[in-house]
Amino acid sequence: MKILVINTGSSSIKYQLFDMEDSRVLASGLLERIGEVAGKLTHQVLPAEAKRPPLVEEGAVRDHRAGMERIVALLTDRKQGVVRDAAEIAAVGHRVVHGGEAFSRPAGIDEQVLAAIRANVPLAPLHNPANLVGIEVARSLFPQAAHVAVFDTAFHQTLPAKAFLYGLPHELYQRHRIRRYGFHGSSHLYVAKEAARLLARPLTELNMITIHLGNGASITAIEKGRSVDTSMGMTPLEGLLMGTRSGDLDPSILFHLAEFFRMSAAEIHNLLNQQSGLKGICGENDMREILKRRAAGDRLAALAIEIYAYRIKKYIGAYSAVLSEVDALVFTGGVGENAAEVREQACAGLRNLGIILDPAKNRGAESGARAIQSAESRVQVLVVPTNEELEIARQTLEVLSSAK
Repeated sequence: MKILVINTGSSSIKYQLFDMEDSRVLASGLLERIGEVAGKLTHQVLPAEAKRPPLVEEGAVRDHRAGMERIVALLTDRKQGVVRDAAEIAAVGHRVVHGGEAFSRPAGIDEQVLAAIRANVPLAPLHNPANLVGIEVARSLFPQAAHVAVFDTAFHQTLPAKAFLYGLPHELYQRHRIRRYGFHGSSHLYVAKEAARLLARPLTELNMITIHLGNGASITAIEKGRSVDTSMGMTPLEGLLMGTRSGDLDPSILFHLAEFFRMSAAEIHNLLNQQSGLKGICGENDMREILKRRAAGDRLAALAIEIYAYRIKKYIGAYSAVLSEVDALVFTGGVGENAAEVREQACAGLRNLGIILDPAKNRGAESGARAIQSAESRVQVLVVPTNEELEIARQTLEVLSSAK
């Protein structure tokens, strides 16, 4: 069975085509800058042994329909294609950012599901409309395929009220659903499953803290396979320091910016989401570049990393208290998987929590899923590469199997 996974943004389409018999990626790609003059499509046939270089096309792409039509043409192309006909694709898994309280599991897409996704647009005005466009276009181009929505927020719907409610008038939750929802759910669930496999124990017997560190960053407390607390909130802005997002801050700062600096709501939104975080502190949001600058003696780069790791450490401590007993600490995401210095700083001084890294293992050149704790560490410390697209494909397959 072949499943196409698509992640539609306001001006982009990211995609992967899987053969689910062995979870093999057949092709992947990214279409950027839809609707702009300088559009770009990068299409790669996999695996790398095929020795076909990526196909890169540049030029204007009118809209998402035109972009998706071009992607379908490439997937079925005689040279770059991997399927003879679009009808070979049995299902399309759609990443949908916000499912609100309506979805705790993936869902086969019908008119009722579409209506629920639209109803959650106020909670994710930058993401859900684009996700809906992707669904609409894909359903018209793949009419024979099953279409499944997989929600970033679904995994965190097991949070108890004491974790998801804010200290606001309860009416705001009851009438307007203002609460913590959490994000990166597919990533946290995928690495939790992989960690359980690596430890040769059932997920339902494990307590773990999963730490997704990329340009966006979040941390989740998982008790016996269920998310019980997570750092991102009603939006992805809350929680850890991120590439360009501020993470946790005093809410009164917003009033201060508006009153004394005459900043508009739009300007404050842009400041907190696009100009803050690592970028705000040192002018750069790419951790690789920040580490290079720190090595060269850049004081602000060193400070940015120190703050970044300190926030992670605080959440590790908090979630250790939430879980009472922690079996594993799991790092994932581009930074979590590759930045040994960040892992080292985040775990430094946590011996009292049973977390002790092995410096050689942490800084080793080994790739893939691996353990990096010392022999005396009570908690397993793992690095597990994430694969959100594969998790979406697997959840899509589960929905099809359940339907059958």
